[in-house]
Amino acid sequence: MAEEIRRTTLSLPTVVPAVAIRDVVMFPGMSLPLSVDREKSIAAVELALNTPEKYILAVSQKNAEIEEPKESDIYHFGVIAQITQNLKMPDGSMKIFLQGLARARVTKLEMNDVAGSWFATVEYIEEEEDDSPVVQALMRKVLDEFDHYARVSHRIAVEGVSFLRQINDPSKLADTVASNMLVKASQRQEILEAVHIKDRLEKILKLITSEVEILGLEEKIHSKVRAQIEKNQKEYYLNEQMKAIQKELSQKDDFQKELDSLRAKVKKNGLPPHAKEAAEKEIERLSKMAPFSPEATVSRTYLDWLVNMPWNKTTEDVLDLKEAKRILDEDHFGLEKPKERILEYLAVSKLTNSLRGPVLCFAGAPGVGKTSLAKSIARAIGRKFVRMSLGGVRDESEIRGHRRTYIGSMPGRIIQGISKAKSSNPVFLLDEIDKMGSDWRGDPAAALLELLDPEQNKEFTDHFLDVPFDVSKVMFITTANSLANIPSTLRDRLEIIDFDGYTEYEKHDIVDKYLLPKQMKMHGLKEGQLEVTYDAVSLLMRDYVREAGVRNLEREIGSLCRKASKMIVDGAKKVTVTKENLHEFLGVPKYSNFATEENGVGIATGLAWTSVGGETLSIEATKLPGKGQLILTGMLGNVMKESVRAALTYARSRGYGEGIDFDKTDFHVHFPEGAVPKDGPSAGSVITTALTSLLTGLPVKKHLAMTGEVTITGRILPVGGIKEKFLAAYREGVKTILYPHTNEKDVSEVPERVRKEMTLIPVKHMDEVLPLALEGWKEFEAKLQKKAHAKKRGAQKHKKAAQTVKKAAAKKSARPAKKTAKKASKSRSARQTASARRKGARRK
Repeated sequence: MAEEIRRTTLSLPTVVPAVAIRDVVMFPGMSLPLSVDREKSIAAVELALNTPEKYILAVSQKNAEIEEPKESDIYHFGVIAQITQNLKMPDGSMKIFLQGLARARVTKLEMNDVAGSWFATVEYIEEEEDDSPVVQALMRKVLDEFDHYARVSHRIAVEGVSFLRQINDPSKLADTVASNMLVKASQRQEILEAVHIKDRLEKILKLITSEVEILGLEEKIHSKVRAQIEKNQKEYYLNEQMKAIQKELSQKDDFQKELDSLRAKVKKNGLPPHAKEAAEKEIERLSKMAPFSPEATVSRTYLDWLVNMPWNKTTEDVLDLKEAKRILDEDHFGLEKPKERILEYLAVSKLTNSLRGPVLCFAGAPGVGKTSLAKSIARAIGRKFVRMSLGGVRDESEIRGHRRTYIGSMPGRIIQGISKAKSSNPVFLLDEIDKMGSDWRGDPAAALLELLDPEQNKEFTDHFLDVPFDVSKVMFITTANSLANIPSTLRDRLEIIDFDGYTEYEKHDIVDKYLLPKQMKMHGLKEGQLEVTYDAVSLLMRDYVREAGVRNLEREIGSLCRKASKMIVDGAKKVTVTKENLHEFLGVPKYSNFATEENGVGIATGLAWTSVGGETLSIEATKLPGKGQLILTGMLGNVMKESVRAALTYARSRGYGEGIDFDKTDFHVHFPEGAVPKDGPSAGSVITTALTSLLTGLPVKKHLAMTGEVTITGRILPVGGIKEKFLAAYREGVKTILYPHTNEKDVSEVPERVRKEMTLIPVKHMDEVLPLALEGWKEFEAKLQKKAHAKKRGAQKHKKAAQTVKKAAAKKSARPAKKTAKKASKSRSARQTASARRKGARRK
């Protein structure tokens, strides 16, 4: 608190935090529940709670509508109270319970800026006891009038008056009566400020008498108004009541028809026993409800969903592999591996007469045909198709449904999709499964565990339906861009089918067979009015769109069609787009082939995998005078930062950078496109190459890129996304790629045409990478070895000279040692001779 609480002889504080209350006046002995939501009041309550007795001054506002009262807006007469109970609400407000103790006159009221609340300096009024006959007469009169007041007002329990008759203390009686009267706050305040008990009782008696008179007048006025109601007005009311009764009777008939219709649907739709029992029970409950009550609305909604679910409705599967293959090839070009897996799935289903099996997960970059392939599967086997996007879903009830606890509750989107399909065995696509979230409303990924488990989903229970529904007949297919964002427990239930990006040659065929005819039709162009040459499409893919899929490619084709449509309308008969005039249609190129031309000293090109396909990654390194710091820029993650440190450690351990004072040199490694986050364990080899190039001054060869993680001893570790990385390098015009030796098995997934046009070199160690990546490495290595040999010979000469000096010193020190040993030998012989003589003498 701002200052220490000082206390009087009554053990009550003279300086206390104050809280302004509205629409009520507190009295001593009165218990008052209070809701506190203003910041100043909350601060005052918290200060009071931090004291042992929890005292606080309760003073009333003069005007209850003022939100931030000043000192002039508050009465300077209140009650010192004790906080007996308190509760902190989620919105920051507080609920407290005050117990009034004593009257207090405020001598000073000021705002403490540090505490953020009102502080009041108070003095207490010592009430004199008065048992005079006048006071006793006033007490009886007050009790009688208050009894009359309670009976007339109908707002106060009459039984409470008998409790008041047991109070002998006139002050306590006056305060209790005043606190129970329903009068204005200003009138209560006058009673509170009446210090002498006689004056207080007189004021209360006067106020009660006035209120009784007013209540009597109100009753007379009300009686007169009722007596003045005219006959025609009575008839109007009676007619309106008659209409309401007739309408209610008609509604009852309609309601009964509705119940009969629901019972007929239960029998007709062939619900399983458990669902039929639940429906009949709910219809019985609905029949006892008011037709337009909120509960009846919830019950109707529930019965509509329950009765209209396709419990036994299915579509017949068409398991013709040739026809399925024809449809898949008709809708999609390429994607041989996913198509083959789908045909295998259908073949097994045909032999087992069941489409139950693992849940397929199509994983790949955007625009490679994951969603459209799921549609083609539904068309190939003759099933209904349902799609549910999981991107951004954070609420578990989106999967399991809302409980029937409020109006507007609905089933989950799984049950909604099946109901919309009107079939219990549709192809259900759960799109973007890797983009779900979770918060305080639950984890949707955990809710999918039961749904996607073939051993559990026979009795999938939606919270709204509250009865099991068999979803084992549903063919669930999921899609994802990145598997890393799928929880491991959910991923365990999925069979992953990778959708690799299209090669440039495949995109040419897709443009010719699918995209260009589709866009020409959409833009009103007839066959022959627009021609896009092969070279123009190649330049389009290199300068304007770089993606694994074809979504952006289709947008650019659409842009060409729009330009052509305008030219046709202006009078042109045919529009031809060539390599030379493509820029006139699409504007300035969006991309440039930096990877093939900019390699040099400290600059190298790596390969990276992203959720939208492969990318080339340029890395630049430079050195400058400093304090031996390593500066990293380019929005790198922790893994790539550690790769840079490991690469520098390896380069220094091999002796590269001779003549460089590492303690006085800073190294700056930069990854361009700094606004794009970068992380992953596949850039170690290219970072090591760039730093080695910087330390040795040897330029990195052009038209070369690499991938692979590196240890501090130089070993090359395997990486993922080989196909996507190689396709990105091919798109950039890279001629040579260095990749980890352990990834040779993955190279077979790269299209044969790409492999033939590029030089792919597997490597195991940085000792193999540097000669292939740096120009002039052999000469540098020979020079380095020559220096190492010279250093070794110098060390051997130094060692030999040291050994010679050591031998000479040993010989010199050996001479006096021999003399000393000779003397010691003579001394031992003399002692032995004397001892022998003494022994012979003793024998004699």
